[in-house]
Amino acid sequence: MAIFILKKLAYGLLVLLGIVVLVFMLFAWFPDPSEIMAGQRDDILTKDAIKKEFGLDKPKGEQLLFYLNDLSPISFHENTAENFEKYGYTHLFAIGSTAVVVKQPYLRRSYQSKKKVSEILSASFFSTFVLASASIMVAALVGIALGVVSALRQNTFADRAILLISTLGISLPSFFAAIIIAWLFGYVLTQYTGLNMTGTLVDYGRDYERFYNWRNLILPTLALGIRPLAIIIQLTRSSMIEVMGQDYVRTAYAKGLSHTQVIWRHALKNALNPVITSISGWFASLLAGSFFVEYIFNWNGIGKVTVVALEKSDYPVVMGAILLIAVLFIIINIMVDITYKALDPRVTL
Repeated sequence: MAIFILKKLAYGLLVLLGIVVLVFMLFAWFPDPSEIMAGQRDDILTKDAIKKEFGLDKPKGEQLLFYLNDLSPISFHENTAENFEKYGYTHLFAIGSTAVVVKQPYLRRSYQSKKKVSEILSASFFSTFVLASASIMVAALVGIALGVVSALRQNTFADRAILLISTLGISLPSFFAAIIIAWLFGYVLTQYTGLNMTGTLVDYGRDYERFYNWRNLILPTLALGIRPLAIIIQLTRSSMIEVMGQDYVRTAYAKGLSHTQVIWRHALKNALNPVITSISGWFASLLAGSFFVEYIFNWNGIGKVTVVALEKSDYPVVMGAILLIAVLFIIINIMVDITYKALDPRVTL
């Protein structure tokens, strides 16, 4: 198991390296952001100072090497008070005037706010994580339950109704569902639902006290969970139908086990592997792809932060968000493979 995890981490680092290079090369050829950052002070000295501060005055190849060095946990820097304040590193040893240090990956600073990108993303990640977790939990629980019912009631009215719901869910884009749900439940029926069209997880009262407004989570969760719910229903149904025809299920019935025991102990457990793949993939996608839903509901998560950063040409924030999403995908894929082994001992890592 340990060797498997190490191999997966090594492959993940190679994938991440490729993503870093690709993302850097993509944004390196965008228009010079120094003009945007200079604002009304549109003079050469101001632009040169901004370029020097953010390393934009160096050749593209050198900029890439500096960016990789900033992202690497073990990196090389001049051991100065300015660098220590900038990176917050732990000094290991020195090679001449260069220090080898250990630090957190440095994602640079925002062009607009000058805040660290890591601080901006960490402040918004919790809201995105809560929204994605709530959406995938609702989709998984309801989707698996409806998929099992549909498989056990095959070709009945209940089966056809559930399939119709799942087909509509697959056909409905999340951003369109978000607009309809926000308008219907947050505007037309707001006197009955008590919900708002937009809102954030963290809210403030009259005396500016900070609290969690969980009601604002309901509508974006519904909008974001529709498509994974539909997929999980159909995957669970098809997998259950396939498993119910296996020899070990017939053997379980022949041993005198009840219908409930056969379903829960044998059929469902073995039918969950493709469903888990779908759930894990969708969870990573929800963490990465809730941009428009967050923007529509004014949900202060990574998606909205990234869209706003794109509008303002704040490339370090966008690049940091992409790299964070890539890391999440890699970690989730490793966890899924380990979960496979726990659910089905026949699976070899």
